[in-house]
Amino acid sequence: MKVLVACEYSGIVREAFREQGHDAWSCDIIPCSDNGIHHLVEDALNVIHWQDWDLMIAHPPCTHLAVSGNRWFADGSKPEHLRTDALDFVQELLDADIPRIALENPVGVISSRIRKPDQYIQPYEYGHTTRKKTGLWLKNLPLLEPTNIVEPELVRYARKDGSGYTTFSADYGGSSPTSGHRRSKFFKGIAEAMANQWGNL
Repeated sequence: MKVLVACEYSGIVREAFREQGHDAWSCDIIPCSDNGIHHLVEDALNVIHWQDWDLMIAHPPCTHLAVSGNRWFADGSKPEHLRTDALDFVQELLDADIPRIALENPVGVISSRIRKPDQYIQPYEYGHTTRKKTGLWLKNLPLLEPTNIVEPELVRYARKDGSGYTTFSADYGGSSPTSGHRRSKFFKGIAEAMANQWGNL
């Protein structure tokens, strides 16, 4: 099976499919963090036309799509065209001439502006002690089945002012130039479930 993993810099989903014997490639506008040779530094909207892909797993950036960013658009800190452009990109991925497509994104405006996801999943359903409600928009694919349900883990963080907050994900804490990439890194358990359940269709 020829698999394109669009907008993936980590290589996690790509490698899950390659380990199952598939011809899987990732692409992003930045180099991959795992230095894998099966990565294309290119716009996904170009790569979708390069081969007759059998399956695409797409991870469009959630920066302008997630509900967590609503306040920046509401108060005018971000111009609305950034969100519109992000939604246009999502629509083009969903409309790609590829037989099977799965697009993932956290809770956000795709649901209200394009269509509701076919399902929501959580990392703790696939062996990770993390809560991160994630939508899957599917084309010609069955719903992804949980593989290893575990208890989410609460993590306590301290702020510089001495106060603190509690979250379900160790990846959410702190802010830095790389925090966006850290928080968007995909979960291996979900990637393996995708490869196992969708790789033989």
